[in-house]
Amino acid sequence: MDTEPHEPPEAGRRKTYHHGNLREALVEAARVLIEEKGPLGFTMAEAARAAGVSPAAPYRHFAGREELIEAVALQGFTLFAERLERATEGGESAPLKAFTAAGNAYLDFARANPGYYIAMFESGVAISANAQLNRMADRAMAVLRLSAERLSAHLPAAKRPPAGMVANHIWAFSHGVVELFGRGRPGSRAPYSAEEMLESGTAIYLRGLGLIP
Repeated sequence: MDTEPHEPPEAGRRKTYHHGNLREALVEAARVLIEEKGPLGFTMAEAARAAGVSPAAPYRHFAGREELIEAVALQGFTLFAERLERATEGGESAPLKAFTAAGNAYLDFARANPGYYIAMFESGVAISANAQLNRMADRAMAVLRLSAERLSAHLPAAKRPPAGMVANHIWAFSHGVVELFGRGRPGSRAPYSAEEMLESGTAIYLRGLGLIP
């Protein structure tokens, strides 16, 4: 579980601009607004007001709301990649444990950072069209790919499934569990937790590939 949750939205709204951190203040204000209203539910003027600056101030850094949301997504992917890297440290000696930890880190991040998560995956930002976003998303994917490579290292080379495929499948599965269990959706009322669903589904998938007994 996440041990460093963000401040509640009302705390984020009390933050005001101080010289030198306008961009950071706007990104934080947008994160809170995205969490509260969704990526299309706020205006640049609202973001400026939440950051404590004039309506014209955001345009010093962002052409419009889409660029501001991209900045929130970039910050989110940076934190997400760092979370995955921490969760899988030492994975060379315990590959299955690290692989499972990566999946749980995905769930923890989504639960603790809904504003970032929505900006990253539900706002419609074109990750491939933004070099920084694309690089940071690749950094996160690389963690899962390395975990998959370690998990299949005991198999003969000819029998190892493509690590990129395994990484993408687990990313998609984790994302699906988040969507099913998040924000009051039907899965949130299931008699098992998101972690239990992810663990059981991952185990079935890995056994099917012959990666675990």
